Amino acid sequence: MYKIISGTSHPQLAKAVAKQLKKELTKTEIYRFSCGEVYVRLLDSVRNQDVFIIQTATSDVNEDYMELFVLLDAVKRSIAHKITVILPHFGYARQDREALPREPISAKLFANLIVKAGADHVIMMHVHSDQIQGFFDVTTDNLSTKRLFVDYFNKKKLNMKNVVVVSPDAGGAKMATRFANSLGAKLAIIHKTRAASNKKQTSTVSHVVGDVKGKTTIIYDDLIDTAGSVCKAKEALIKNGADPKNVYLVSSHPVFSGHSIRNLKQAAFKEVVVTDTIPVPKEKNFKGLKVLSVAPLLAHVIENITSKKSVSELHS
Repeated sequence: MYKIISGTSHPQLAKAVAKQLKKELTKTEIYRFSCGEVYVRLLDSVRNQDVFIIQTATSDVNEDYMELFVLLDAVKRSIAHKITVILPHFGYARQDREALPREPISAKLFANLIVKAGADHVIMMHVHSDQIQGFFDVTTDNLSTKRLFVDYFNKKKLNMKNVVVVSPDAGGAKMATRFANSLGAKLAIIHKTRAASNKKQTSTVSHVVGDVKGKTTIIYDDLIDTAGSVCKAKEALIKNGADPKNVYLVSSHPVFSGHSIRNLKQAAFKEVVVTDTIPVPKEKNFKGLKVLSVAPLLAHVIENITSKKSVSELHS
């Protein structure tokens, strides 16, 4: 027996996962007091049961995390047998090292807080860097969204001999290589320099490593934040001869902050293909945006875990 609990960050995804599993979500009461504090109460018993909490990091990332901590405490105090946190988008993932002196490693801090609050197992999707799994003192699974994108592009029946997968920076080259290999496409890498933090950040494309002349290109990244870097990447590809009418953008996490939607509309990609690890509100929808659901993948993981089967096949 197991229970699925939804936080308030992405109830649509939690409902879709529960529907896939033909389960009802555990009834909860979650709200904010007038002073801003989070209140949580479980309305169903979870005693001695495996519990899966689905909560993602949205633009209200700090609220989402605080709610998760309180949810974890409530479930732990209700004497659950095992608590698994399903965190499709791990917020603060980009703060995974000291890039400058006297900076925090916030990703490690939040990993510690999640475990301290009561998590026995954490499931994430397409985490920004592999080292983050080592920040947790409990078992973690980093699920890949790659197969969703591979299936999507295979259905489009593109001529893969004319397709180049592009990593927008050297750091994403490993994941882009796996995606390119799965599609049977070639790989290119954009070399760029980046300054300071996101608020003041500017990136400059130095050059494109790889042949993109006359090619259909697919820029592949883990997330789209302000979209500045990927829009500059498209410009660089076109300057290097890529087919300007066939530049796709693929990313797991649609953070879509700041002027991202304006930037993406102006860039006019052939398509922007993302997943629903983060909810995309109606006001952030635009022509050419395709959202693929991770609900079947998460349901499959829960099925495997509860039936004591391996989930390693879902890592790549």
